[in-house]
Parts: sequence; structure tokens; C-alpha cells
Amino acid sequence: MHTALNIVQIVISVILVLVILLQVKGGGIGGIFGQADTVYRTKRGVEKWLFWATIVLASLFIVVALVTLVAG
Repeated sequence: MHTALNIVQIVISVILVLVILLQVKGGGIGGIFGQADTVYRTKRGVEKWLFWATIVLASLFIVVALVTLVAG
């Protein structure tokens, strides 16, 4: 059981890192041309999916880490 939890935690952590790296950073190339980067915009499509996937994966990672700690 302990080995299975460790494997699950490793898989979740790798997927979490990939999802975080896929997210768009900042305002993009628009800042070079003087576009204001303080404009509010909503997350749509893949960006929204990646945002929620990050939250879910981080929560799962914490839960699995706590279960592994308790299972000792």
C-alpha cells in the first residue's frame, strides 16, 4: 500500500508540474507593444481547464501526501 501511494504521488506531481508549465504567463507579447497588462479578462477554454486542473491536482497531491503520512 505504501509503495502504491508513493507511485500515485509521483504521478500526480509530474502531471501537476506539466499543467503548471503549460499555463500562460503574464500578459504575453502585448506588453512589448504598449498594451496595458492591467486589463481584466476571464479565463476561457483551455486556460480555464488548466487553471482548474491545477487546483484539483494540487488538492489531490496534498491528500495523498497526508494519507501516506498517516499510513506510515
